[in-house]
Amino acid sequence: MPKQELEFTPFTNFDVEHFENVSGLSQRVIAKDPESGVATRILQFEPSTDTSPNGVQIHDFWEELYIIEGSIIDLELNEEFTAGMVATRPPGMKHGPWKSPNGCKIFEVRYYGK
Repeated sequence: MPKQELEFTPFTNFDVEHFENVSGLSQRVIAKDPESGVATRILQFEPSTDTSPNGVQIHDFWEELYIIEGSIIDLELNEEFTAGMVATRPPGMKHGPWKSPNGCKIFEVRYYGK
């Protein structure tokens, strides 16, 4: 089943899903195609979140992100990314792990293709 049709609605209407392996990291999935894994979500880092337990991330899909508020630090690059910044990650691109001393909220779209 493809992503469902959705008109503007508060993102807080979507359930918060906490990640078990990283304290302070959660997501609100806005839309997801369960067959392909294509998804749109809001990723939330609470202050002091550290995703080191996940290690460096590599995946087989495209990922496009916009930092809504706050900031994250890429621990491999030792570089901070702040609100208003965007990223496009092609399949196979290494990224993370991340630390967010003051918290961060990110809009993310995942998809397959060119």
